[in-house]
Amino acid sequence: MKGTKLRSTLARSASWLVFSTVFGSATIAHAQDTVQDEQAQPGNSEAAADDTIVVTGIRASLDRSIELKRNNAGVVDGISAEEIGKFPDTNLAESLQRITGVSIDRVNGEGSRVTVRGFGPGFNLVTLNGRTLPTASIASVGQDQNGDFVSGTTRSFDFANLASEGVSRLEVYKTGRASIPGGGIGAAINIVTRRPLDGAAGLSGSIGAKAVYDAADTYDYSRVTPEVSGIVNWSNDAGTFGVGLFGSYQLRHNSAIAVSANDWNILPYSQFLGSTTFRRADGSTIINNAPQSGDTLIGIPNDTRYNYSEFERERINGQLTAQFAPTDRFTATADVTYYRNAAEEKRADQTTWYNRPFDEISFDGNYKVATAVYIDDVITAPKDGGFEQQYRATKDELMSYGLNLEYEVTDSLTTIVDGHYSKAEAQPNNPLGHTSTLFSMAQKSIVDQGLNIENGFPQQFITFDDSNGNNNGVLDLADLGSQIARSQTAYQEQDVKEVRLDNIWEMGDDDRVMFGGNYREADMNSRTMSTQNTLGDWGVGNIGDIEEMAGDLVQTFCMVCQFRDYDTGVSEGDPLATAFRGDATDLFNAFVNSPIINGTSNNTVREKIWALYAQVDLNTELMERPVNVLAGVRYENTKSRSITLQGIPASIDWTADNDFLTVLSSGEQPVEGSNSYDHILPSIDVSVDITDNFKGRVSLSRTISRPDFGSLFAASNPGAPNRPTALGGVPGGTQGNPQLIPLESDNFDVSFEWYFAPSSYLSAGFFDKRVRNFVGTGQTTQSLFDLRDPSSGAPGTRSGAALEYLQTNNLDISDVNLFTLTALIDQFGLDAAVDQFQANLTPGGLSQTFVDSVLGQYDLVANEGDPLYQFQTQQPVNSEDAHIYGMEIAGQHFFGESGFGIAAAYTLVRGDIGYDITAPTTADQFALLGLSDTVNLSAIYEKYGLSARLTYNWRDTFLSNNSRGASRNPVFVNAYEQIDLNVSYDITDAISVSFEAINLTGSNYETFARTKNQPWFIVDSRPRYYAGARFRF
Repeated sequence: MKGTKLRSTLARSASWLVFSTVFGSATIAHAQDTVQDEQAQPGNSEAAADDTIVVTGIRASLDRSIELKRNNAGVVDGISAEEIGKFPDTNLAESLQRITGVSIDRVNGEGSRVTVRGFGPGFNLVTLNGRTLPTASIASVGQDQNGDFVSGTTRSFDFANLASEGVSRLEVYKTGRASIPGGGIGAAINIVTRRPLDGAAGLSGSIGAKAVYDAADTYDYSRVTPEVSGIVNWSNDAGTFGVGLFGSYQLRHNSAIAVSANDWNILPYSQFLGSTTFRRADGSTIINNAPQSGDTLIGIPNDTRYNYSEFERERINGQLTAQFAPTDRFTATADVTYYRNAAEEKRADQTTWYNRPFDEISFDGNYKVATAVYIDDVITAPKDGGFEQQYRATKDELMSYGLNLEYEVTDSLTTIVDGHYSKAEAQPNNPLGHTSTLFSMAQKSIVDQGLNIENGFPQQFITFDDSNGNNNGVLDLADLGSQIARSQTAYQEQDVKEVRLDNIWEMGDDDRVMFGGNYREADMNSRTMSTQNTLGDWGVGNIGDIEEMAGDLVQTFCMVCQFRDYDTGVSEGDPLATAFRGDATDLFNAFVNSPIINGTSNNTVREKIWALYAQVDLNTELMERPVNVLAGVRYENTKSRSITLQGIPASIDWTADNDFLTVLSSGEQPVEGSNSYDHILPSIDVSVDITDNFKGRVSLSRTISRPDFGSLFAASNPGAPNRPTALGGVPGGTQGNPQLIPLESDNFDVSFEWYFAPSSYLSAGFFDKRVRNFVGTGQTTQSLFDLRDPSSGAPGTRSGAALEYLQTNNLDISDVNLFTLTALIDQFGLDAAVDQFQANLTPGGLSQTFVDSVLGQYDLVANEGDPLYQFQTQQPVNSEDAHIYGMEIAGQHFFGESGFGIAAAYTLVRGDIGYDITAPTTADQFALLGLSDTVNLSAIYEKYGLSARLTYNWRDTFLSNNSRGASRNPVFVNAYEQIDLNVSYDITDAISVSFEAINLTGSNYETFARTKNQPWFIVDSRPRYYAGARFRF
């Protein structure tokens, strides 16, 4: 990992120095009790038509954020636009991460979803101008191996869908409030857009353009792409009518090189020693650095694969807003909002799938979970090395129509009615109408293969013999054959109809009562369909058919040459220096005439929610100091209904050594479930101005968050085992639970804020959340749909006879041997099968040529003699309580009139829940996803028309998944840091130019399983750069 450790050490050392400077210098230089009067700050300004000076720029944006924080009840933070059409960051999520308690998830280098105070994206409510947004997303593009066969079930909002230029400010409400809809235990995040009557009369706006350059090379796309945005506001001189229009078009091209793994097998070392699945039956397997205890868990990979991806992302946003205010007492606002975010990924894999048992294996010595860091596997005859091609593409769209009526009924009573209809869709978008098209092809020339992770990065190695290909000693197109063609098509749609009534009664002396209610209907539908067609099969039965049928569709290139920060150990002339890439949809078309459907799903969840609330905002004094109390209660009633059209599986066939195929019957049956619940949600926020510039706050509230849609489905889904059940394979299964109820949290917050100088403050806060009804996983072992298991090894079955023969004759009991002999028994009977098996048995094991022939010719379908599959079925249940607590520290300071400033934020989050990496794979584990500490630091300069900000962001390691694969492994995201630079210069009052560098040092993205020596996904990332200009009028 060349340069990574040095870069990390320097960046973090510098960052902590800046963080210390914020607090040290600010405290020494400003130990006074009185804040001086605010003055116009250095930076940009624009003169409104009424000669009011509107301060713009970085400092002005930060000042508005301070004002939002200081003047609000409870714990509220925000980010404001620097000027019309210019937000502080190119991405809204990137801006949010500078707020204490907020951290972000990145996809393909861009901020996507947010975690607040340890609660992941699904636990946070996102609204647009106070309206509940529908959500729809298919998490496929930019993901690891799990990105191909996904469905849309999310409640979380993807901030990558919105262009930042159209946003006026972001508001983050971290404490509960009666007037805010339920749904955000972590926070409620409100996205506020501009309204035409908010500004000066006449015509105003801005138009901007940028050129985006990604530092990663691409083959199919241009490296420089455009971004264009414009925002125009007009209102008449009387201020009675105004129209605002925003539009943006943003295109991005980039590439990424990565390494990934399908699964990690976790088992006790005693099980490894007690079977011949992983070690030779004759005891010849060399075991290095073996665990001392048989109870120690060990980890062995199924495979490793290098991945090269090229991406295109096209984002279009638009909003039209009209306002009519014929009198001072009435304002009507109508708006239409649209976004479309289309993303695609063309990906090529270079794969080594490890045969078992091994000739040599070395462990890393970890006493908790010992990982195989070196594997060598000598093969008796050439086997396959894969080059799967994938084409992933999705399109997210939202259309929202809204109307807001505000009427000042009397001098003391204002009534606001707001309604909207919004629809979000996430759709497949590749040329074949799939979310993901997968075309597997391979060479069949490997006689020795292995893996070395001793230096922390998976290095594959092979010995090449292309006697099965064109026998020229070089890996080329003629050596390739087809295997399997698959596809996944996924949709998610959500409609929201919502109406809201708010009343504000002014009682005098800045006291007020607010009361009202809202009604919301939400319909969410998620559908999937998958196909699988066998071509040359996994054994590569048709070598040469790629060149014959699609030779012009496949190109040769060096995949491992794309890595920069990681050493693959591959030198020039190594066969691993040759890889292949092609458009998976073109290859699919060339080989598949009639796709065979092997799975469907159709799930709908309908929710009807109505709510009433009342809250009082009182201003009083305590010991002659101002005190504000905001207290209220909210009542919510929810009725939900889940409907599933259940596809009925006819069988799960055993098609190869560790491959199974689900075969569907022609029928579907509806399954339904319903639920009803209500909540009373009280809240109180008390703030005290202890001095004129020192404020204390205390908040108590109860908040809720509804379960992910996928947990509410009524379906039962059997899953195929990852290997024969006779050898430890476990068929999984899932069932939804429409009876789930929301999580409920009792929250306590206390914080102190010191506003010691203009544009400067220090704050520290503590939060505590006691959460009930967390959704855990209940597991039962049961049969489903009377599906029978051809791989059980049960006495009296075909696989049982094969297993008995292998055991009796002290032969390797591997997936390959068991399938091959079972298939022969099925076709020819025991005696003839044994004769063929023995005839092809060599001292090193079965002839690979013979194995591939059997794999290609035969599939095993269960018969009446086979036992029923016993599925380990997982179902979500409300079973867990948790205690989450933490601390937030933030500060900001500008050094007089020098133009220099610094800002810092640190969040510490702790909880009594976590993942135990030493627990057996059968254990049900509950852990909160997204829990992590964060640090955000900024160095700022703004004077003489020049604005510059250098930002450092760090997020500690966190858990993103607690049950992946057959071994129910965790997925940890490794600690990540990123440095960004933003510089702009005002050439005139109307024209400015800018330069931005994102991920300036090229920090990499890494995920792992139980230890860091078990990588899931490692992305060798690159910086990207923006150069732009903006015209204001």
